[in-house]
Amino acid sequence: MSEERSLNFIEEIIEQDLKSGKYETLVTRFPPEPNGYLHIGHAKAICLNFGLTKQYGGYTNLRFDDTNPVTEKTEYVNSQQEDIKWLGFTWKNELYASDYFDQLFGFAVKLIEKGLAYIDESTAEEIAIGKGTPTEPGKPGAARDRSTAENLDLFNRMKAGEFEDGKYTLRAKIDLSSTNMLMRDPIIYRIKHAEHHRTGNKWCIYPMYDFAHGQSDSIENITHSICTLEYVAHRELYDWFIKELGIYPSKQYEFARLNLTNTVMSKRKLLQLVNEGIVNGWDDPRMPTISGLRRRGYTPESIREFCERIGIAKRENLIELSLLEFCIREDLNKNADRVMAVSDPIKLIITNLEQEHSEMLTGENNPEKEDKGGTREIPFSNELWIEREDFMEEPAKKWFRLAPGAMVRLKHAYIV
Repeated sequence: MSEERSLNFIEEIIEQDLKSGKYETLVTRFPPEPNGYLHIGHAKAICLNFGLTKQYGGYTNLRFDDTNPVTEKTEYVNSQQEDIKWLGFTWKNELYASDYFDQLFGFAVKLIEKGLAYIDESTAEEIAIGKGTPTEPGKPGAARDRSTAENLDLFNRMKAGEFEDGKYTLRAKIDLSSTNMLMRDPIIYRIKHAEHHRTGNKWCIYPMYDFAHGQSDSIENITHSICTLEYVAHRELYDWFIKELGIYPSKQYEFARLNLTNTVMSKRKLLQLVNEGIVNGWDDPRMPTISGLRRRGYTPESIREFCERIGIAKRENLIELSLLEFCIREDLNKNADRVMAVSDPIKLIITNLEQEHSEMLTGENNPEKEDKGGTREIPFSNELWIEREDFMEEPAKKWFRLAPGAMVRLKHAYIV
């Protein structure tokens, strides 16, 4: 958009941080989980993260949050890379949460040694009950008082593969009476005997999102970790891990996710459509995925313009699908060449033009462009094809198209 606009709240934070010298270089990341194809909602986050670092001279990492071997595939990694490139962005470093599995394990050991994490054999249901409710504090189980030595022993045995899935979890020891339910001793490691798309069977314990995410940001010296609003409550936990581990203090900021009318953007539900054969794959033109929009004819420029128009806010809102459609119409109107096609043809014979007549006429490619987009040659002879709906033998009143005894002007040609 060419119009001047005011800074959004994230730009204001960044400008203040850079001006004060808090950071020399802006570093962001786009961290998709490779468990599906990217959709139009991800496009907003992509444009924001890559756009900010382009605007302020920093860089963006592409980091795949691959901490769940059950749902993640190399196919999804490849498709997500393709979509980001197609949108017109380039990352500085291609990274994976799995790159940090050894470091994350070491961080977990450090928490155990500080008395801030413990092994728990409780079931998922028992853990949920033990956390209490938003109005009632949780109740500590016996595992919370397990010794550091026993916790370390069990954690190493979990890593060695001695236990089946679900037998034990590693939980952070924080505050079972916290008003933030996420701070009530969250699970930070679980057992999953499944082959990982990159590490194979090297690991059978995997960090939870809340543990892997902030520490990965810190390892990469991310200055501004930009998430959507559903992670507001997670920020307290994000900061707690960084503080207790004494590592680089990345900061999390949240913005409103994209909600589009008449559009499903849950990857779980989109996967269901694919698996049940309701659509012909992730790139079906009916899908809101970036690859689906690409097949439907959307351009990268139109999607970037859409993301620019909707802006960045702290409050959730619902965007009309018609705005996205407007952006592609505007882009095609400005940039697409005009060509003619006849889908339901009938033959038009010009009887007073010689049968052997043939000439090439000139047509503008795009009258909306300053240079008209150049020109193209259009063959013209005494036999032409026109749309069936453009002809009527017994025309109605105010019929201005072709009919017996009527005259029309052919585009780029003559009156017939």
